[in-house]
Amino acid sequence: MSTAVVVEAPGEHRLVPHEPRDPGPGEALVAVHAVGICGSDREVYQGNRPVGYVRYPLTPGHEWSGTVAAVGAGVPGSLVGRKVVGEGFRNCQVCDRCHAGETTLCTAGYEETGFTQPGAMAGTLTLPARLLHVLRDDCDLTAAALLEPAACIAAAALKANARPGERVAVVGTGTLGMFAVQVLAAGSPAELLVVGTRDDREALSRRFGASDFRTKDQELPGGFDVVIETAGSADAARTAAALLRRGGRLVLTGIPAPGAQGLDPTDLVVRQLEVHTVFGAPPGAWAHTVRMFGAGLLDPLPLVTHELSLAEFPHAIELVGSGDPKVGKVLLHP
Repeated sequence: MSTAVVVEAPGEHRLVPHEPRDPGPGEALVAVHAVGICGSDREVYQGNRPVGYVRYPLTPGHEWSGTVAAVGAGVPGSLVGRKVVGEGFRNCQVCDRCHAGETTLCTAGYEETGFTQPGAMAGTLTLPARLLHVLRDDCDLTAAALLEPAACIAAAALKANARPGERVAVVGTGTLGMFAVQVLAAGSPAELLVVGTRDDREALSRRFGASDFRTKDQELPGGFDVVIETAGSADAARTAAALLRRGGRLVLTGIPAPGAQGLDPTDLVVRQLEVHTVFGAPPGAWAHTVRMFGAGLLDPLPLVTHELSLAEFPHAIELVGSGDPKVGKVLLHP
């Protein structure tokens, strides 16, 4: 008998026996190998996730990897035994946004694994097989558990459309920021600047492909073609915009606290900046990420600092919110 984490209400959780749910038509049952914890999981536990973007009681877990254990009717049996990751956003598949491949904008409303649907902090996860992305047989499933945040960054990079030889920058040095460095470096930029608040991230940034590193209190250059912001603060967004040349392209991926002061609209108009945002990853970004991972262009493991059991969920949540620079990505293993 395996176990599952259930958050009954903000600040209340239990570790309960977990019974796998047999896959129905079009579904797959996945044996979970590892599940990551990010700031949004902490929001779920604390109760400050926006209304409509969480449903209690809930088994969290939207960043995960595993192996297909069984499939339902209509799903190829060849999936059984394959290593997989899976998209989080559940979508209707029939609205105009879904037909355009923009499943994170599905007009049927927001539904996502680990927030409004059961997540992967359990021994198994049953979900629509169409959401699965098959990995190479020789891949590291612990590393693969980080492909969800990588897919969100791939979505940002695809929107930014950085071309070889352009000057690019990343603001933020957390998990998303380090994936942004790797994804942008793979596009052969002329220059890749990383801006953060911690100088201890310089070595890792350069290892992943950065050509320059600055902390936000240092003098910062300008004239960049593309900037991806990953820090999740209004200050970071303003720093990112200031790095751009006139007509440059900015992609915001972080979510500031409510009431934050935003970008200066006059500056956006006068400098003709192109601004995009990302919330989640559509199928194209997931496919892009899985291909990069299979080709060895993404190296998630250096970001993992803690691997714990499901029973240590409260400690994992504390670690994620501790602010300790020694805490990177925290994974739970069922």
